[in-house]
Amino acid sequence: MSTPRLQTRQGRRAHRARSSPLVPRPRRPPNEPGPPARRPAGGFAGTAVLRPALPAALLLFLAVLMRSGAMDGLLNFLDYGAGVLALVSLSVTVLWGLAATDRMVLHSGHRLLAQAVHRGTGVAGLGFLGLHIWVKVTEGHTDATAAAVPFTDGARPGLIGLGSLAAYVFIAVAVTGAVRGAFTGITASRWWRALHMSAYVAWGLALVHGLRAGRPATGYALVGYAICLTAVAVRLALRLRDTRRNSGELP
Repeated sequence: MSTPRLQTRQGRRAHRARSSPLVPRPRRPPNEPGPPARRPAGGFAGTAVLRPALPAALLLFLAVLMRSGAMDGLLNFLDYGAGVLALVSLSVTVLWGLAATDRMVLHSGHRLLAQAVHRGTGVAGLGFLGLHIWVKVTEGHTDATAAAVPFTDGARPGLIGLGSLAAYVFIAVAVTGAVRGAFTGITASRWWRALHMSAYVAWGLALVHGLRAGRPATGYALVGYAICLTAVAVRLALRLRDTRRNSGELP
């Protein structure tokens, strides 16, 4: 047998030995440490101890605030500031909702981000709205019946009723927006869009309520309301212009 043929056979045998699954893997020496142990899925054991301690710490913090008188100052601030924060948050919600419908500048990823911000600011606005109603009822500026039933307040039925009506519309828009997938048909989709568009009307009612229902607005509140009104009006005008341009009514 020639030498080249013998070398070829030996090379094939070595290749089969390397590729064969029956070849055992090299074992780790007994003194060599193994891989680090994985942590349990539940995390540290201290987490289970800290979870019930957090509500207790929060209750203790609230008790200290009430005893020190800081809670009175917080209520005084929320008596005026919660409504402003609610209106500003809902105004930002309207702006981001309008931005999420833009198809001329924003790409699909940008529109998804705008929709996420739109939902987040909407939830924040509803939270401030609920806080605003709770503070007003707690402080005795109105009662629960007047807050729940529009236009039943004894002192200012019109202005308080506008705020209650706007609150109901905002809640309806938020709930139907969360279950958007339920409105799949053509008719249901039109009803959903009409209800969602009513948020602009509710926003205007809330603006009138904020300016006229309570005590006279300070300078920073008036500036905030003016900025919100201007921004929403400009963005809505741009959206209407883009809609008319897409439909062919404008060159």
